[in-house]
Amino acid sequence: MNTLLTLAADPAAWAALAALIAMEVVLGIDNLIFISILTNQLPETQRARARRIGIALALVLRLALLGTIAWIVQLTEPLFSVFGKALSARDLILIAGGLFLVWKATKEIHQHVDSDSGPEASEGRKVLTFAAAIGQILVLDMVFSLDSIITAVGMTDHIAIMVIAVLVTVTVMLLAAEPLARFIHNNPSILMLALGFLLLIGTTLVADGFGVHVPKGYIYAAMAFSAAVEGLNLFARRARRRRSML
Repeated sequence: MNTLLTLAADPAAWAALAALIAMEVVLGIDNLIFISILTNQLPETQRARARRIGIALALVLRLALLGTIAWIVQLTEPLFSVFGKALSARDLILIAGGLFLVWKATKEIHQHVDSDSGPEASEGRKVLTFAAAIGQILVLDMVFSLDSIITAVGMTDHIAIMVIAVLVTVTVMLLAAEPLARFIHNNPSILMLALGFLLLIGTTLVADGFGVHVPKGYIYAAMAFSAAVEGLNLFARRARRRRSML
């Protein structure tokens, strides 16, 4: 309690909290896009429950990792070298998670683009089970949670600030999950854009794992620009439909 009161009276703590919440929310968008795309493949009656479980798992993993800060810090220590590049456990996790994202996004794009090629393609879209969806969400939750906590450790030393930022982020994810999933489901062009985002995020994770750091500001600026352009396209299509109905 005394620690919380001390932090509440410290302007630097409030600044760190605001910066950490902003960072966590931005990183949470990646996780939320993946959860939305994946759960939209389930039967409609299972989608909301899968989204809630996926976001709850993200909360549990983040809080659990916060309780093992000393172990998290050790994950950044080099394990071995490949072609002169030292790789740590964190690097390996990011590379594996990034490759999984690239594979998943590429597979989904292929299925949507080639959806009319025959019964095999349509059948391939129906094999995802509830357990498989939760398993895939858990894998990406782990990757995003690890990246999130390591970034948080570099921004503040106060566990209480990290916990508050995580709770705020998960609350935002819970509120945004249903509208985002519904919006992606109702707009096929947005779905392809979101899959493109996953490809970009996966590639960035792989690059980060190999030590090639791409500033996240550039990544999210490109995503925001693409989303704005697609938003203008949506307005233009709706305007054309209204004119055609007159």
